[in-house]
Amino acid sequence: MGGLTALRELIRLMPGEDFVYFGDTGRVPYGTRSAETILKFTRQDIRFLTSFDIKALVVACGTISSAVLPALEGTYGFPLIGVVGPAAEAAVKATRNGCIGLMATSASVRSGAYERALAATSERTAEGGCPCSLTSVSCPLLVPLIENGKISSHDPILQAVLTEYLEPLLAAGVDTIILGCTHYPHITEALSALAPGVTLVDAGRETALRCASRLACAPSENTGKTRFFVSDTVENFVQAAERFLGQPLQSPAERIEIEEF
Repeated sequence: MGGLTALRELIRLMPGEDFVYFGDTGRVPYGTRSAETILKFTRQDIRFLTSFDIKALVVACGTISSAVLPALEGTYGFPLIGVVGPAAEAAVKATRNGCIGLMATSASVRSGAYERALAATSERTAEGGCPCSLTSVSCPLLVPLIENGKISSHDPILQAVLTEYLEPLLAAGVDTIILGCTHYPHITEALSALAPGVTLVDAGRETALRCASRLACAPSENTGKTRFFVSDTVENFVQAAERFLGQPLQSPAERIEIEEF
């Protein structure tokens, strides 16, 4: 579901392109699973999406991008664009004191992908090659809260959970926080209220910008259509998807048997 925030940005940036969206709603969350299971699921997801003759694949999932995407790069004949690199670059540009925070799933934090990306980015961009510091927090409760509509900055449950997750980040003096899961842009208002003055980096938006840049010179004969596929019931998906996208779906969502791929 979080990938819909990236899709919203992609449609805004490239309104003439066709998009195929797959949400693995039957097997979420990925963030609490082993790297081996995440890799298996990811390969199945990609096999399904490549049946549409795609020219680029946006991995709008922080867990996949962190845990297994490096093992798959170069395997396919089209760009695989994940959220880690674009978000790390945006955070390094945004920070004023070099102290960056990360809010993400447990699998993303365990992978160390953001540490590696920040180190590589700060060495290229920071004066004298001084790396930024990263303080990471696993946030396993946020995805289910967001998918159940708990996104208001006045919601007491969300406030309590965010206060706990933000405590170590604010104690470390971070001035920039990477939202390492594409669900989290839905709670930026609540985050900003509890962490005033901290810059929030939307990993999905930064990834959409990267994709648009990569495809800027690629000719398009498309018509701006978007198709939606899920691995669980369509009814539950549609209501949440329209809330995430901020508009009705262009076409009916379709259910597939992802295990067949």
